[in-house]
Amino acid sequence: MTRSALVVGASGIVGSATISALLQDGWEVAALARRPPASAGVIPVAADLQDPKALRAALGDLSPSHVFFASWVRQPTEAENIRVNSAMVRNVLDALRPKRSLRHFALVTGLKHYLGPFEAYGKGSLPQTPFREDQPRLDIANFYYAQEDEVFTAAERDGFTWSVHRPHTIIGKAVGNAMNMGTTLAVYATICRATGRPFYFPGSQVQWESLTDMTDARLLARHLVWASTTPAAQNQAFNVANGDVFRWKWMWGRIADWFGVAAAPFEGTVKPLEQKMAADAEVWSRIASEHGLAESDLARLISPWHTDADLGRPIEVLTDMSKSRELGFTTYQATDKAFLHLFAELRADRLIP
Repeated sequence: MTRSALVVGASGIVGSATISALLQDGWEVAALARRPPASAGVIPVAADLQDPKALRAALGDLSPSHVFFASWVRQPTEAENIRVNSAMVRNVLDALRPKRSLRHFALVTGLKHYLGPFEAYGKGSLPQTPFREDQPRLDIANFYYAQEDEVFTAAERDGFTWSVHRPHTIIGKAVGNAMNMGTTLAVYATICRATGRPFYFPGSQVQWESLTDMTDARLLARHLVWASTTPAAQNQAFNVANGDVFRWKWMWGRIADWFGVAAAPFEGTVKPLEQKMAADAEVWSRIASEHGLAESDLARLISPWHTDADLGRPIEVLTDMSKSRELGFTTYQATDKAFLHLFAELRADRLIP
């Protein structure tokens, strides 16, 4: 049977990596975003997920067998996050329902499933680490839960299978992405090198010293394709991480070495990037001009608020991958090499000097 994919959130870190993985495997691919990327062999679909009528029109004659949904819009409150982001999932499902082509829907969420939404992030009674997929939902409203429920309801009604993918912090390349630690740290290191400012770790002592893990976007893309085509993985939720663990006290030096800056000694206090980089727009504009970079708008490259949230957590965060391993997904990625691969890509694309 023909495998045709609709990638929702195609311009983001996960979406772009998923498109690459699908093309490598010979899929027919349509890329949906407000401004879909121009890519050979990909059908661009420009649409706003919050406009059901326009979305139905944009999908036109497309009848995808698989949907890979990796999109969200940040809102000022969790109540609004729930309303807006669950509606976006529902709008896609409703637009595709008359076509009766959908066989599998893969939803990308994340570890806020276990840690709670931004309004209560890492607070209250949390499950033990490493996080496991069979741990119950927190007793608090969460837009990830609302998105899942939209998928579960539609799957039961319309007869398609589903998978939910919960990555840890994702390492990958996309300009204008709302959650982009790798590029944020690359820009921060570049500014420190250009200005002589110390390259401080911005997070908490717990994160500096504790074990943690992360998720390479390329590995996540492979996991999405695997789960959508493996019968034993259908109707399952999965954690997705690289397979290694590290401490930031080690990783920070690896990142500093790549950029040719000294890793400043950790002083045991949180130094948020959102504060440290608040006045750096003109600094970056000057660096971009001096080096002929492709993006001079600092706001399109960095997401310091999200990096601060991850690196400032007061608890250890680890995920368990046993469920995927037992079902046959054995792909592995060393996290330090994932960072260095990203930095090389950013330099090749003239996003950093």
